[in-house]
Amino acid sequence: MKAILFDMYGVVIRQTGDDFAPYVQRTFPQLSTDEIHGVWLRADKGELPSLEVWRQLGFMGDLERIEREYLDTLELMDGAADFLDAVRAKGLRTALVSNDSSEWSRYLRGKFDLNRRFDAVSVSGDLGFSKPDRRIFDRTLRLLGLSPADCLYLDDRAHNVEAASALGMRAVRFDPDGLSGDPEAVSGFPALAARLFPSG
Repeated sequence: MKAILFDMYGVVIRQTGDDFAPYVQRTFPQLSTDEIHGVWLRADKGELPSLEVWRQLGFMGDLERIEREYLDTLELMDGAADFLDAVRAKGLRTALVSNDSSEWSRYLRGKFDLNRRFDAVSVSGDLGFSKPDRRIFDRTLRLLGLSPADCLYLDDRAHNVEAASALGMRAVRFDPDGLSGDPEAVSGFPALAARLFPSG
């Protein structure tokens, strides 16, 4: 193993993406989850700037403030920064492979000091395609100069884990809430570290 590739939401950031619709529904309870996700996914693919998401969902006023208030509800996953630092200290490379709007990703990476912890960053909003599309994985591997067999991929979503595995990566499901039923899933970064580096 020469590199570890990380999903953002549900792995590096505690929020999984499923909290956005309930957050919006506090203000607009009439909006369905599908309606909210339909707009949000357009930003994930780079088709809309993130502030336009809020506007199309019905928010008015200072949209930058509204967006910042939402993003500031998100937290770094326990142990994420320490794990990233530890694997880099072991000489492994790291990459972020994230379905996200360009603006949200840039803000959160800056807020949590993540940019220096990744050798490569692939964000769907910057690229116009998203996981599980193999192009986002292929691009990341090119940036790293590595083959799939050199890499481990970590994600909380089964279909993304399966997509990475199909490309030849070792892929592990991240499941801090223990809800997946996947016996090979890891519960958090301490458990992952124990699995990957049993000698410490």
